[in-house]
Amino acid sequence: MNGAADSVIIRPRPDEVVRLDDVKRHYVVGDETVRALDGVSFSIKRGSYWAIMGPSGSGKSTMLNILGCLDRPTHGAYWLNGENVAEMNDNALSDHRLKNLGFVFQSFHLISQLTVCENIEVPMMYLGIPPDERRARAEMLAERVGMSHRLRHLPMELSGGQRQRVAVARALANDPAVLLADEPTGNLDSATSVQIMGLFQELYEQGKTVIVVTHEPDIAAFAKSHIVLKDGKLQSCEE
Repeated sequence: MNGAADSVIIRPRPDEVVRLDDVKRHYVVGDETVRALDGVSFSIKRGSYWAIMGPSGSGKSTMLNILGCLDRPTHGAYWLNGENVAEMNDNALSDHRLKNLGFVFQSFHLISQLTVCENIEVPMMYLGIPPDERRARAEMLAERVGMSHRLRHLPMELSGGQRQRVAVARALANDPAVLLADEPTGNLDSATSVQIMGLFQELYEQGKTVIVVTHEPDIAAFAKSHIVLKDGKLQSCEE
């Protein structure tokens, strides 16, 4: 973990899957400049488990969008799996996001007309993986998250916890370098939340890099390392 906030661009080490160097994201609203992120630098090693926290207005959502390649820094460098995505064009950025990131959302974002198996297959379709290979991998991932008995069910036939397990399996479909979760237990009860966070723990123990963005201290406590943002700046980082 490197909290240096200088403006010198340094290529990430091989063990760093994420590196931000002096990242700023500023918005102009009328006559005012909003400094959503204001000179943030840190790095995350492969196979680690991080929580990103902060109060409302801290820059947490902006950080999520930057890490998820859904937005670009106004200034600075963001290296994801060895590539500076801040310099990529839209097509290259989209391709890099598809190959390197798996997303888990608070609201699941499953496709209601597709079965569990078909939902898990979706990222592999975009990667051009043949149907038989897609189906075999989807079934393997469903078993990995404890959903092999629900392969032919639609999302509406599942509980909230089951939907989130499917969402996790779908996020793993492209074997991403980073699993990025946005408030993954926000729509779940306490007992189910613990089960889902236990699943993230298992994935971490199996070598996956996990980043959870949350405002809930009890959810952040599952992570091994923590970043706290405040007013667009890095307030603290603890490995």
